[in-house]
Amino acid sequence: MAVSNEFTAIVEPAAEGGFWAYCPEVPAANGQGETVEETLEDLAAAIELVLEMLRELA
Repeated sequence: MAVSNEFTAIVEPAAEGGFWAYCPEVPAANGQGETVEETLEDLAAAIELVLEMLRELA
């Protein structure tokens, strides 16, 4: 059985160009990219890593 989670993504323009994003529900996760899509993919990967780390520590 697969479990799906939904998280909030806040995407903002980066001062140096491109975008950066963070997730209020997973404060340790953030992402960056040249496009919004790339930024969201990077954030999703970061969220996965943080959740994996937390499961291992539990």
